[in-house]
Amino acid sequence: MKLLIKPLVASLALASATLVHADGIVEGRIIDAASQTIYKGAVVRLEEAKRQTLSGQSGRFRLPQVPAGEYTLTITLGDQTLDSRKITVTENTVTSTDVVVNDGDDMIDEVLVYGQSAQMQRALDRQRYSDRIISAVNADAIGELPDANAAEALQRIPGLSIERDQGEGRFVRVRGMGSDYNSVSVNGTQIPAPEAGTRSVALDVIPSNLISSLVVTKSLTPDMDANSIGGAIEIESISALDREGPFYNADLEYSYDELTENTNPKLSLGGGTTIAMDGDRRLGIAAAASYESRDFGSENTETGGAWDDGELEEMEMRDYTINRERIGAALNLDYEHDINNAFHLRTLYSKFTDDEQRQALIAEFQELVIEDGEEERDGTSRASGDSGLGEVSRELKDRKETQTIKSVTFGGEHFINDWTVEYDLGTSSAKEDEPDSMDSAVFTAEVDNIGFNGSRQPILFGSELYDTSNFELDEIERVRSYSSDDLNVAKIDITRDLIVADYPAMVKFGGKLKNRKKHMDVDIRKYSADDISLSDYTSGSTDYSLGNFGPSLSSSQLRSLMNTLAADADTEADAVAEGFVDSLIEDYTIEEDVNAAYVMGRIDMDQLQLIGGLRHEQTKQKSKGYEVNGDDNEANVSRTHFSNDYSHTLPSLLAKLDIAPDTQVRAAWTNSVVRPTFEMIRPNVAIDGDELEAGNPDLKPLESSNLDLGIEHFMGNAGVISAFAFYKSIDNFSYETEISDNDYYNSLAGEDDTTTTTFENGRTATVKGLELAYSQKFATLPAPFNGLLLSANVTFVDSKATIESDDGDEHLSRTISLPQQSDTTGNLMVGYENDTISLRLAANYKSDYLDEVGNLEDSSEDIKQSAQTQVDFNASYKVSEHIKVRFKAANLTDEPYYAYQGSERYNAQYEDYGPTYSLGLSYTSF
Repeated sequence: MKLLIKPLVASLALASATLVHADGIVEGRIIDAASQTIYKGAVVRLEEAKRQTLSGQSGRFRLPQVPAGEYTLTITLGDQTLDSRKITVTENTVTSTDVVVNDGDDMIDEVLVYGQSAQMQRALDRQRYSDRIISAVNADAIGELPDANAAEALQRIPGLSIERDQGEGRFVRVRGMGSDYNSVSVNGTQIPAPEAGTRSVALDVIPSNLISSLVVTKSLTPDMDANSIGGAIEIESISALDREGPFYNADLEYSYDELTENTNPKLSLGGGTTIAMDGDRRLGIAAAASYESRDFGSENTETGGAWDDGELEEMEMRDYTINRERIGAALNLDYEHDINNAFHLRTLYSKFTDDEQRQALIAEFQELVIEDGEEERDGTSRASGDSGLGEVSRELKDRKETQTIKSVTFGGEHFINDWTVEYDLGTSSAKEDEPDSMDSAVFTAEVDNIGFNGSRQPILFGSELYDTSNFELDEIERVRSYSSDDLNVAKIDITRDLIVADYPAMVKFGGKLKNRKKHMDVDIRKYSADDISLSDYTSGSTDYSLGNFGPSLSSSQLRSLMNTLAADADTEADAVAEGFVDSLIEDYTIEEDVNAAYVMGRIDMDQLQLIGGLRHEQTKQKSKGYEVNGDDNEANVSRTHFSNDYSHTLPSLLAKLDIAPDTQVRAAWTNSVVRPTFEMIRPNVAIDGDELEAGNPDLKPLESSNLDLGIEHFMGNAGVISAFAFYKSIDNFSYETEISDNDYYNSLAGEDDTTTTTFENGRTATVKGLELAYSQKFATLPAPFNGLLLSANVTFVDSKATIESDDGDEHLSRTISLPQQSDTTGNLMVGYENDTISLRLAANYKSDYLDEVGNLEDSSEDIKQSAQTQVDFNASYKVSEHIKVRFKAANLTDEPYYAYQGSERYNAQYEDYGPTYSLGLSYTSF
């Protein structure tokens, strides 16, 4: 913090001394008198001064530091001119110019407000006039977001792809960087992560009818958190001040899951009102709520990468039955005391319940060997079509977990002559509760004449697989887990508008305090008993289309058995002992404080805009956990305590040059820092003989220096063609590795030649890429073809990172691509719309990527995810002014999830979800 005191003082002195003109301020509001629509995102331009801005919340705009004189004020939305008028600006005066559209006889017939092309145009205007390099998705009407959730909408943006869970889009990757290396915030407040060990937030938790826009910033400015390498994702919610008077929306939808033949409901409600009071005072109240219950499933066959020279050592078949329930709600209050003073309160509540049952059939292939004159079974690999001995398990996982996110933010914005003061106080919490899961109930048997067929979708065969009398109970594992992530934030931003050498400029500075606490608590208990046959705990056959699965294990009967075994434990201590070690090595608490200060400046010199500044962030981490030496029968346990402090000063420089009226070039040099995941820095050590597993609380954060260069050409309504090149140099890349015969870990274990699985910082990793994008509405074509829209983008990425390991005296290293980074991602959207119909066919493609490093010496053991192309279709029909019928089809081509080992021939995991269709009815009051 001390490093910034002098720059901040200098900035204040400069701001106070540089006002060389007694200039005026132009401000106002844009509203449609006929429809009571607020024009947010309209382009407001002073032609002679070559100054422009976008209208913001409430349709308000503000242009400070305007020299006295006569100007033409022009208001445009898309390619439509809403208003053009002459205004006079005088010294030391605020010129208020409210623009009221359609208030007389000269009516504008069709103002581009809603629909596909309108949303595309609003997003492009925001992209064009932003100080940063951004991409945006707009949903200006409640419920107009065509994708199922925020994650699936973001995958349409150049450079972005998503990670799916059971076929549903949840996490977002930006420019090749995994979700842990991108930040997510709602209305400026960072959202914590309910899942244990991670920093990333699942983006399917935000109700779609709450979303106003989604913005991805790819070049950070100093007034932003530096905690993203790929991009900063901002979710902006609706505000009642964006409309006049009351408004409301109701949306009812039923979806059909083809794989399981289930029909599922979804209901969302939203609305609000604006209350006009004395003078300029206005109060906006907006609320939204949604409910969805979805019964679906998936079918799976996987090996986990157990291939050895074309032969397989083990595999399993899985069948999932899932219910996911989502409840979301938000209440937003906006109060404008007058044109210069506004306050806001933002709240968010999300509850996500995942109830999953997983049936599994697992086989480990074996052979008979002679050991000291006795026959024994030993593991072996087997070719497709061959049969022989094996150990087979039938397993049931029955778990229900609930994730909740709560967030409250209060803030204000004040204009004091040439000063702007903004502040926010926020608190948010995320929790994941798994109160009583049967993590696994396992019955095993040693059988003859089993094998498998196929290598891409291997399926087990053998008559003894289905004889339940062969299987006896091995173990039931019971899990209770709870994780929490609490975040408190306070920030202030102060801006001074000024004139430098006759050019409009500003100096901005501020600070942010952020306190975060991540806590994980796991309780594992294991039970077993003799002579318990599977025959007494089945319930019909598993519906599994990939092959013959056989009987299903009964959840209710096994839970009754589990409770009986728990009650029969000799003492409570005996019940806890089985699973004691596994429980403690998962428990930890990490506290993290990040304090930041920044200073930045901007100057607009005719066609050139320059932004420069620096940000300083200080990080303090404290963690505590357990060191466990031994197993469940006998273990020594001690508490661990670690601390880690570090600071970063991060400069940046951004430039935007208008080389033609509709063409601009952008360049940026920025620096960012991302802390390692909580899983990596957890302070726990598990020691079992000469085998260790440990987190690394001393891991350094990832530090990235980023270069961006691009050109954008805007073409009429919803039209753009752009190209951006980017390069990232990332120090302290973190990865999991094995370390052998390390003095420190040897001393912990009291053994020589230990092998430790932990996390290490690597050498510099690099990411370079090219983003190409094009969109256009063909409005000049003759009807009905003037409703056609086309949007396409493709991103090429190449990354390199070096991972290392010590195997005794031998040092091993290998160069890999960054995990979860596809070399090519792309989108193609063909749309059509007129007054009553809106159609969209969209395809999303991502090439294969590295998912897991199998062996440091042999890349053929790596696990990769295969390329995927998903095709979705959306249609809506406007029955009346207020009613629409919607149809959606997701995953039309039934694209599976497929991962492979080394070659695409060899399965690591195949999972099928099937298409989903939905039909909905929506009513809007505007």
